Amino acid sequence: MTIEIHSIDTHRMEAFLERRRAVIAFSSEMSLADNLAEILRKANEFVPSEAGSILLDNPLAKGPERHQNFLTFVAAFGEKATALVGREISAEQGIAGHVYLTGEPYNASNTRRDAFFFSGVDEETDYQTHSLVAIPVRIGQEVCGVLELMNRRGAPEYSNEDRNLLHIFAGYISISIQNVLDGRRAQELAKRDNLTGLFNDHYLHVALTRVIGDCLQDDVDMAVLFLDLDYFKSVNDTHGHLAGSQVLREVGHLLKSYVGNGEGLAARYGGDEFVLVLPGVSLERALDVAEAIREHIVRHSFCAKSGDIQREPLHLCGLTSSIGVASLKHHIEPDLSVKECKSNLLRLADTAMYIAKRTGRNRTAVAAEPVQRRSSVGVAKS
Repeated sequence: MTIEIHSIDTHRMEAFLERRRAVIAFSSEMSLADNLAEILRKANEFVPSEAGSILLDNPLAKGPERHQNFLTFVAAFGEKATALVGREISAEQGIAGHVYLTGEPYNASNTRRDAFFFSGVDEETDYQTHSLVAIPVRIGQEVCGVLELMNRRGAPEYSNEDRNLLHIFAGYISISIQNVLDGRRAQELAKRDNLTGLFNDHYLHVALTRVIGDCLQDDVDMAVLFLDLDYFKSVNDTHGHLAGSQVLREVGHLLKSYVGNGEGLAARYGGDEFVLVLPGVSLERALDVAEAIREHIVRHSFCAKSGDIQREPLHLCGLTSSIGVASLKHHIEPDLSVKECKSNLLRLADTAMYIAKRTGRNRTAVAAEPVQRRSSVGVAKS
């Protein structure tokens, strides 16, 4: 018998992948929705039922008190599947909630007499659940959801053998989520610089191409900042490479704070060179941001406490930087391709940075304009 599986849309499904994994493994990208649908389909083949569903907690909304969490029907089949998908229930409600909180499987041969059965969902969807079996879904040791089947076909109730079979399918759900998480984690690691946690130069070129395309389409400005630490070699020569690495890591954290959670990005271009991409930001605003960063670096005490790289506090003060700024609307000729825009923006910002160095360091230079310093009052970190 062919059954139709319904699941929440791909965009909403993404929220249920925001989980942290201790083990990193490389895996091919796969659709979680397709995997869950196939698991439900196979579960129904082995344990024929009128209906079934998979419920997961939302890791973005869950709290430390598990009974205060909610479970979402992320996939379902059966007569009322479309009415179920996307619906939330409290973790304190029904057999699914009981299984989620206790971590123990449960089956009810007569739901009308069952102490844990919650009839509210049946009433809202105009359905009648007579028998039900529910199995916890785990990621590692933590229960993250529930697999349940309703109204056993060919039998008045679910047997222990049925429950054991569903344990296997609950394990498949866990593996599917873990595989997608691992694949996402591997992809994210490939974008990142190991030392600073910023994006690496390879991903910078990919992301910058996308950002420029979006800004051109929306007819908005954007800016690129190219930053280089002044006399950074002296830090390594005087205090050692561990201190130098700690300084670079702290610069990375500092730059992240100016990008925030918006569409901008910060990348380590190589060595002690960094790039910030600020979509939707005018040249004047970008210059304010650059000056704020430059002044922040001057004021900051690096290696002020024991770090994860440099263990001994050094209190390195007075480090400076040179920054070059270029913007899409001010420095790039119209009608260029996105690829040409990207290359020119990086080149112009890089050239401006070297002009800042040649004219005294610890300053900001705008492409094709005189070197200047300005007050950064009013520029705040995100």
